[in-house]
Amino acid sequence: MTSLILALVTLLSTFSVDPESTSSSQNEPVKIAVAGLTHDHVHWIFGRDNSRNDIEVVGIYEPNEELWQRYMEMYDLDQNLHFDDLFDMLNETHPEAITAFGSTYDHLQLVETAAPLGVHVMVEKPLAVNLDHALRMKKLADENDIHLITNYETTWYSSNQEVKRLFEHDKGFGKIRKVTVNDGHQGPKEIGVSEEFLEWLTDPVLNGGGAIMDFGCYGANLITWLMDGQEPTSVTAVTQTHKPGIYPHVDDEATIILTYPGVQGVIQASWNWPYNRKDMQVYGEHGYAFAQDNQNLQILKRADESPENISIDPREYPYNDPFSYLAAVVNDDITVQETDLSSLSNNITVMKILDAAKKSAETGKTITLTP
Repeated sequence: MTSLILALVTLLSTFSVDPESTSSSQNEPVKIAVAGLTHDHVHWIFGRDNSRNDIEVVGIYEPNEELWQRYMEMYDLDQNLHFDDLFDMLNETHPEAITAFGSTYDHLQLVETAAPLGVHVMVEKPLAVNLDHALRMKKLADENDIHLITNYETTWYSSNQEVKRLFEHDKGFGKIRKVTVNDGHQGPKEIGVSEEFLEWLTDPVLNGGGAIMDFGCYGANLITWLMDGQEPTSVTAVTQTHKPGIYPHVDDEATIILTYPGVQGVIQASWNWPYNRKDMQVYGEHGYAFAQDNQNLQILKRADESPENISIDPREYPYNDPFSYLAAVVNDDITVQETDLSSLSNNITVMKILDAAKKSAETGKTITLTP
């Protein structure tokens, strides 16, 4: 478990703040509260480089005392930061924003509690367990005029940004015809996630599904972004459970096909890959661009040319880290556009896709989305 945590912190620190990068306006640190410690991505906020002093963690809500003690010792956290009641934490610490690291099912309750207090919210992907929860969250965010954004690791990949730029600026690839997004790993139990994380990640209620939710959301998010927010006309999905002894209640394998006029999207989400992967292939009329990881690409502009491998510099501050981004949004240094990867609009579409995908997998039918 210790080696997994170290690996996770090392991976996520790739997107930490570079003190020498372009500076944002000088503001006081944004006061941020943490809701939950059962999502292992919470190591991201505790392990990040905060040399810019752009955020300050003012409270941590976690009802599991043993889990709190573990994190307190691991990161030398102040005991006074801990609360076992979410409402009490918000009222006593008065954060400007709160970031969610509990189960996906908990996201709705978090917004129900934070939004009326005017507290902005960032949740870990996906936005919600289902579209109903997502729409209720949107209503609360709109009524209370708060930001509600969703964090994906791949949002901070400079490779993905470069792929979109290449196709937007007519670099010889032609129009997008097909997008394939591949995400996943060997399985949460196999890679050694914490017991608390595994418990809700494999619960069909608390996670909304298995691999289809855990990793299917990445592809839905990226394809929606590449399509400038356009919704697919149809969704077809197949799910399987190859390891029922480990994942008896949820899928561990999912493939989702999205259709658009002139474009097809394929999302491959799996807890059965023989290695960790988060990559994307975008095919145009004349060439392709493959985002192989966070910084490396392979591109081909013409069939009679050889592929070119290139490496892209990391994204600049504050677009290289979710917490820097959140602080900039709260400070109005960044205006979240409807088509942005983190936006509520994009992620409502993601939930429409995932709900349709689960229905398709259950019924064996293609689901047509109504505009």
